[in-house]
Amino acid sequence: MSVGQSDKVENTEEPVGLDRGIERLESRRASKEEKRIAGALKGQRVRGWTEKLLTRTLSGFVYVVIIIACLFAGIIPTAVLLSAMGWLCCSEFFRICRMAGRRPNEFCGLAAALAYPILSALFGATSIVAVTCILALLVCVWYVFNPRSSIGDVAITVFGPLYASLMLSSLSLIRASNPGMDGTLLSLLVIGSMWVEDSSAYLVGSSIGTHKMAPRISPNKSWEGFFGGMVGCVLVWCVGAFFHVGGLTWPIAIICGLAEGVVAVLGDLFESRIKRSVGVKDSGNLLPGHGGLLDRTDSMLFGGTVAYFILLFGGII
Repeated sequence: MSVGQSDKVENTEEPVGLDRGIERLESRRASKEEKRIAGALKGQRVRGWTEKLLTRTLSGFVYVVIIIACLFAGIIPTAVLLSAMGWLCCSEFFRICRMAGRRPNEFCGLAAALAYPILSALFGATSIVAVTCILALLVCVWYVFNPRSSIGDVAITVFGPLYASLMLSSLSLIRASNPGMDGTLLSLLVIGSMWVEDSSAYLVGSSIGTHKMAPRISPNKSWEGFFGGMVGCVLVWCVGAFFHVGGLTWPIAIICGLAEGVVAVLGDLFESRIKRSVGVKDSGNLLPGHGGLLDRTDSMLFGGTVAYFILLFGGII
């Protein structure tokens, strides 16, 4: 065979090999198409997890900065912020209840939610009793003169501000216990331990969580995340005891860390149970990556209240 003929054979075989390579690539791509559409490819999962983490971190950062700024600004700015948070959380709670067919008296409920934190900071815990009695009285009058309302609507109207705002009043009371730096740092310790607990539980649970805690209520919550959050919460309180924040002692710090870690999960599961009863994922969309404000503060409601009573009976405040 001549040299010219040899070159001709090579030139005819080269496109054939190229076509086969393209066919293999297309076949491989086609085999992954279903996973690509479902977003189940490894690269897609990593990218999605990273984007979710960044969005969650940025919105959480703004949320944290606002709260810290108000804590350092003083008792009244803190109380005003907590009142606004209580109003928004109660509004989201009523929204979920309306989806379940309830018709709460939002005027009475939201007015009480607005009043709890700021009045407790100004006049102490006695104001909480006064606001609750006034709320109950107004709701009773509304129920008597509104035939369309049910006893379930009455219960929702009263429970909403108690759950979403009265429990936030514990943070107002802690901040108001000392107008100086001790009150600021102690309040920051209570709130910060909840932030660390939530972040630690999320990072540990999303990384190595395999044993589901309550799959029917919160499918993403795992026991690994629970213990990761507990460790983070206790460590923050131990730092507070080390620096003797507000006169904090080691026994009180450890008790607060353990108690907050447990009730924080209870608060999260309670709110998840409420949402699941009406088939919604988030209570709102105020905070990208977190959902509504109630989604972000559900653990703080329970954790702050427990911390308040431990600090009160422990003689710290």
